[in-house]
Amino acid sequence: MSDADALTRIADALERMSPAPLSAPDFGAADAFVWHTAPDRLEPVPKVNRVAIELLIGVNRSRDTLLENTLQFARGLPANNALLWGARGMGKSSLVKAVHAEVLRRGEALKIVEVQREDLPTISRLLGLLRNSPYRFLLFCDDLSFSHDDEHYKSLKAVLDGGIEGRPENVVFYATSNRRHLMPRDMIENERSSAINPSEAVEEKVSLSDRFGLWLGFHPCDQDEYLAMIQGYCDAYGVTIDSDTMRAEAIEWQATRGARSGRVAWQYFVDLAGRKGVALS
Repeated sequence: MSDADALTRIADALERMSPAPLSAPDFGAADAFVWHTAPDRLEPVPKVNRVAIELLIGVNRSRDTLLENTLQFARGLPANNALLWGARGMGKSSLVKAVHAEVLRRGEALKIVEVQREDLPTISRLLGLLRNSPYRFLLFCDDLSFSHDDEHYKSLKAVLDGGIEGRPENVVFYATSNRRHLMPRDMIENERSSAINPSEAVEEKVSLSDRFGLWLGFHPCDQDEYLAMIQGYCDAYGVTIDSDTMRAEAIEWQATRGARSGRVAWQYFVDLAGRKGVALS
């Protein structure tokens, strides 16, 4: 290998280790983006996969609270980071996306940026991109949780507390999780029982959830709410079915799944729409 080739390979390796600063993306290209790494980039999302906010049944209090918090932020007023926690399939991530759409419908300018949990260590680079933008950004991390040897939660503190620079004034962070404290209960108990100082061993990780100013709990729906969800989908998409038939089929569907939730209601409705020959656009 020649000296020139060796220098080229060294330069390429240094570039991978310390890439050039990412140029500011065109935030006017879309209202939604996904953060990718290796290389760092914000990928615009032309059409977000979401449902209308009026189709989210049984979460009225959480809906109203999150919408008001988001509107405050979009209008340049103080707002809290939010943690949506609780039963799976009850519309936590759907609510975040639906609230963003409703804020846009009301004429407010707000961008949503989805961040994967495994990319949290790169969050400081993303904040650097967003800090000087004239737009306001809702960072969204779906299904956030941590295992016992997971250090990603330390990176998240940069978003919630901001470190020495402070969290950018134009950024707020929303996360969904099945766990109120973002970690399994048995892990909390194990660390308490095995650590030299039990309270300190758990406090560092559990305190992460305390940094969310807004906690919204989601709980399993009852049968009436489950059936109301399906009826709401039928009305919205023009699917007609006898109410007694729909009730019997829907109850049988949830019995075979061993669960009753908004996700199960939607899955039954998809099957129903397919059988009725109705396309879901």
